[in-house]
Amino acid sequence: MAKFESAPQYEHGLPEALGVLVVNLGTPEAPTADAVRRYLAEFLSDPRVVEIPRPIWWLILHGYILRTRPAKSAAAYAQIWTEQGSPLLLHTQDIAAGLQDKLAARLAGAVHVEVAMSYGSPSISSALQNMFDQCVRRIIVLPVYPQYSGTTTGSVFEAVTQSLSARRWVPELHFINHYHDSAGYISALAASVRDFWDLQGRGEKLLMSFHGVPKRTLISGDPYHCQCQKTARLLAERLELKDNEWMLTFQSRVGREEWLRPYTDETLQQWGHEKAGKIDVVCPGFAADCLETLEEIEIQNAELYAVAGGGELRYIPALNARDDHVSFLSRLIEKNVGGWPESSPDWNLSDTARQLEKSMQRARAKGAEC
Repeated sequence: MAKFESAPQYEHGLPEALGVLVVNLGTPEAPTADAVRRYLAEFLSDPRVVEIPRPIWWLILHGYILRTRPAKSAAAYAQIWTEQGSPLLLHTQDIAAGLQDKLAARLAGAVHVEVAMSYGSPSISSALQNMFDQCVRRIIVLPVYPQYSGTTTGSVFEAVTQSLSARRWVPELHFINHYHDSAGYISALAASVRDFWDLQGRGEKLLMSFHGVPKRTLISGDPYHCQCQKTARLLAERLELKDNEWMLTFQSRVGREEWLRPYTDETLQQWGHEKAGKIDVVCPGFAADCLETLEEIEIQNAELYAVAGGGELRYIPALNARDDHVSFLSRLIEKNVGGWPESSPDWNLSDTARQLEKSMQRARAKGAEC
């Protein structure tokens, strides 16, 4: 007989709560080769991330990648690491803290916002356990990936459902799988670009760089490419940019396989040769700043552009915990709470307490231990 996880002991009358699980990709625990090796081993072992037959990929991963890449990646992480730790984790925690404040003020009942990483710590399973310890019975899952991809959002769904499938009492679940064209998201992006331009002046061109994925994922039906295109078009429209004033590209490719084009680095090299001048780069697919924005774009690609003969490359920070970003995400969550008790203005905590007491009395009458 299968064994299912549950609370140590079921108790009648416990107040139920709403949980919000904010999930990002992940980060090593430290900018060291050993920590990066552990992180990469978990990340690159996910069959949703690398769709290569497992026996072949195991040999490549353990025979080459985990022997050569950790030291190089650790050096990159060291350039962006803070005294408090990983930028990705810190920014994601700040987003979650902002959501906790806004949702607690706007929703009825108890709300518990937890941060989880698909790979590394805190894990999805540990975050879910924290929720169950707080009597969470309804959960909103928010992967902070504006554009859906099976390699990211799909992986979160699989990890969450696998963890929940081992539980005796499965909670109600709403899963947010994209928000690439939501008006609030586009408005926050546009405001962040305008804020940057107000302080720093405007560059000759705006490059919108998204994380790349293998081209075969598009051919296989992944909507990521199309959603990135729509995000970029809507942002350009909101900023009132002419066609020759902006461009969409894809970054972070690895290996010899063809990925989504055009590539960010090749575009910047070409613009450098053309003496394109001052370039601004925004990364609309990243909700929080991380290795790919702070090291790959702001440091590595800025140097590549300069060496190619270009002018200054200026990175526009991710939305992170900007108030307009957090406000949009809170409204998105509230929309998904619709139909649950927390969404009702008539839901009264004192009434709920009385209902719980009556439930306990009925349980005692039937011989339950409460």
